[in-house]
Amino acid sequence: MITTPSTCFIILLLTVLLVVVGARFWFWDWTRRRGWTSSSPPSPSSSPSVGDVDEKTSLIHHGKAKKGGKEEKRNEDEGRIEVRIEPLKDFDWKTTEPLRFRPFKEMYHITMALQASTPSDLILIDSNYLSRIHYRRHILSKHESEVIGCLPEGKEAVRELYSYLLGEYLVGRYPSMFRKTGGNSGTTTTTIFENLVTGAKFEVVPTPEDPLECLRRMAVTVEDDFYVLLPFPAPETEHRAVAFLNLHPSGFSPASKLSLPLSQIHSPVPSYSKIGPSLERFFSRLTPNTLTKRVNWSIQLHSELYSPSGNHVHEHELGEVEEVEGFGDEEAEEGRLRVEVQSVFALPGGKGEGVVKVFGFKTYLYSLKEVKGEEMGEVLARAIEGLREGNAPGMWRYKGAVRWGRGVTGWLRT
Repeated sequence: MITTPSTCFIILLLTVLLVVVGARFWFWDWTRRRGWTSSSPPSPSSSPSVGDVDEKTSLIHHGKAKKGGKEEKRNEDEGRIEVRIEPLKDFDWKTTEPLRFRPFKEMYHITMALQASTPSDLILIDSNYLSRIHYRRHILSKHESEVIGCLPEGKEAVRELYSYLLGEYLVGRYPSMFRKTGGNSGTTTTTIFENLVTGAKFEVVPTPEDPLECLRRMAVTVEDDFYVLLPFPAPETEHRAVAFLNLHPSGFSPASKLSLPLSQIHSPVPSYSKIGPSLERFFSRLTPNTLTKRVNWSIQLHSELYSPSGNHVHEHELGEVEEVEGFGDEEAEEGRLRVEVQSVFALPGGKGEGVVKVFGFKTYLYSLKEVKGEEMGEVLARAIEGLREGNAPGMWRYKGAVRWGRGVTGWLRT
């Protein structure tokens, strides 16, 4: 075979291209399997991320994203985007174990750490569902003014969330748990949402005029908490909380966040300025056909989901902090690893512009004894100590480790 210099050059170029493409595919596959989504690679000594623990912990729970990550179609009559929801026809909440998240790493870095999910996975339900709903009813009855609220300008946004969640999403995703039935009341056609687990029935068409009633009904239908945000021109556009339902707060008063922009909602968080502008831009770009999730973790010395005070330590409280001493098996019985699976999405109403943005989260609690029993005691102890390292050393104080850090890490290592 006779070759010319130009032929050799073409063969060499093709070889290089094949090597580059192959390397990029290998790297993409490796990061996907590792569950790595942050802007910097995990250190070799880091503890397992969510995706590393086991196959159950993927943020995409049951369904598969459609090609291109989109699950939507446009309703030409109404001009709005309709998000397709993949139904779980044989879903049995009683036998579905809660997902197991172990997202802590040896050194804490504050990052957005976003993971692309699918709109079908907005609400995750498991065997804790009924007991959590009973708990939420109790909290709502005792602390309603603290856990739900709405500004006048948030009324229509809340009604839109209510219509989507009860009128479309839940009945489409979990038909074995929720259904819609029609009826007539005089000259008015009505649609009733029925919870087949609790027996509760709510009217979804027409949507209740009172946004607080919408919030009450959502609060006792799902475990997730929500902050509803709208863009406001500042001198620059900022997203502000115009409504909320938050029955599982950790270390803050939910009502105190109403009307605040994202930057002020997160002002107590150490080093938030490192990600604040990026988060604001991200909210501005959200579209209704996507769902994005992230995971946050902390430690608490009790088993309560409703904890508006005590879990965090603010700078002005440092002089009053008493360090926990004598942390042993008895104290560990009550101690919990608290994990929030946070979701960010835009509602598909109106003309499909996705103006209404929603920040939601579901809270998981795992006993410290459970984590230690998985032979992860040393890993968690290093992660706790790593709160004062990395790019946000204030997390050691903010997450409360200044109070319990030495006692808990000592027990984890025994």
